[in-house]
Amino acid sequence: MFNLFKKKRDLYTGEPFPVTTDIHSHILAGIDDGSPDIATSLKLVKGLYDLGYRRLVATPHIIGDYYRNNPDIINRELEILKNACAEAGINIELFAAAEYMLDDYFLQILKQKDILPVYQNFILTELPYSVLPMNINEMVFEIITAGYKPILAHPERYFYYHHDLNEYFRLKELGFLLQVNLLSLTGYYGPPVTKAAKFIIDNGLADFVGSDMHHLRHLEILSSKETNVILNKHIRDKGFNNF
Repeated sequence: MFNLFKKKRDLYTGEPFPVTTDIHSHILAGIDDGSPDIATSLKLVKGLYDLGYRRLVATPHIIGDYYRNNPDIINRELEILKNACAEAGINIELFAAAEYMLDDYFLQILKQKDILPVYQNFILTELPYSVLPMNINEMVFEIITAGYKPILAHPERYFYYHHDLNEYFRLKELGFLLQVNLLSLTGYYGPPVTKAAKFIIDNGLADFVGSDMHHLRHLEILSSKETNVILNKHIRDKGFNNF
């Protein structure tokens, strides 16, 4: 079982980093907008390991118009990364799933059951940043009917929810589990996103947190003393669900 909040010693500040399992990252090389090559992937994994992470779930994008990844592609890159980590002496558990854009292409692969869950029947999903899909209710219904539990990645980053933060309650009522990005709490994505992230967490709406790690700049910020203080303040002892 995954345990998201078993405390490890943070090598950067001496304080416990509040997360040891990451369910959202883009650390596989060259298949989406995350790590461009295996050398970068190793740096990201090693950096997360040094923070205290011991389990990472790589979740490359699957988007109909951009990244038509599939289980074969993703699992191939997972094995490459596992082998590279073993050779580098990084003793960390690596898994792979996907971050599914809720688009028409997703509905196709959902019907085919060609899905990579984060764990058991939990799947990581995302929405477009530009406009809220009109058929989101139907999408959630299709996911649940197919036997899956949808986790919505970084709901705090969808600006169309910022005008009324109570919309996050509605997302929960629809059937979404909510995953907040750790960096959203630091101001990295801007004040409105930070406000929304804190609202979700403070109102008990967050089920998971994730790094959404894409590149070395993300790792640099996540590894800072300032971030460690912020994360321990906002997510420590919040009772998040564990895998």
